Amino acid sequence: MNSIPSVNLKDFISDDPIRKQSFVDSIGKAYEDIGFVALKGHFLDDDLVDKLYSEVKNFFSLPVETKRKYEIPGIGGQRGYVSFGKESAKGKKEGDLKEFWHFGQYVANNEKLKEEYPDNVIVEELPGFNEVGKETYKMLEKTAKYVLRALALHLNLEETYFDEYIYNGNSILRPIHYPPIKEEPKEAVRAAAHGDINLITLLMGAQGKGLQVQNHEGVWIDAIAEADELMINVGDMLSRHTNNKLKSTIHRVVNPPKELWGTSRYSIPFFMHPISDMKLDVLEGCVDKNSPKQFDDITAGDFLNERLIELGLIKK
Repeated sequence: MNSIPSVNLKDFISDDPIRKQSFVDSIGKAYEDIGFVALKGHFLDDDLVDKLYSEVKNFFSLPVETKRKYEIPGIGGQRGYVSFGKESAKGKKEGDLKEFWHFGQYVANNEKLKEEYPDNVIVEELPGFNEVGKETYKMLEKTAKYVLRALALHLNLEETYFDEYIYNGNSILRPIHYPPIKEEPKEAVRAAAHGDINLITLLMGAQGKGLQVQNHEGVWIDAIAEADELMINVGDMLSRHTNNKLKSTIHRVVNPPKELWGTSRYSIPFFMHPISDMKLDVLEGCVDKNSPKQFDDITAGDFLNERLIELGLIKK
């Protein structure tokens, strides 16, 4: 496969069973073949997207010393600011050429999870930043819920199978700033080749060149969304849970051509995580004599912790 398929969520949430099934079949095939789709018909409106980008650019334009006061020690970068070069891909020594922010879950009706998750960090200098971030978080979480419902049907599960695991889940909204490149990078790229940790990732800001996906032949292909599309991919948790039936595809963000080094790039992924005690044990329906069980049993929380150590965000 040499391009990313496009689907429209409005087909799935329509009252037309033929359109709904067509969406299930299309997204299921795409995730088995390449692990990525471009999605139209999501719940983000243009006004909210414009407000978010404005607030995000305002935040990353703040002085470094101002941003650093929002870098909270001891929480593995799960909330607030993570400064330039702090994160590296699994197996890579070089830090990625980016800085970013994390909005986390807004827990409802669960004191245990309120204690488990770090609090969201409030930016005093920008009154609209947190409000717009929260609204975006909610709309992407809603979009992700319906995508997972379609995948549940594709896997011959109850349509709402994932609902209980993603309600109050440990999901993250991550506005990323890739600053202008000022000198020839020795080994580092904006985001080194990696697979995502979570169930699915919804990416805003994939309209320009930079994001690349590795297909099954090992060829890197450009993943460029239309202005009204989100790029959505399978993460390692969902890949494990489905015995790699749904593919968590390696992807990267490459450095731009030298003539564009002086420009910033912004992208905003939403990492859909379940609650930490969800069992990622391989689904029975994804195991047969041709596809024996490939992964050990583990909870989402333990798997996340392992990966955050590998990424250098948590110290052993």
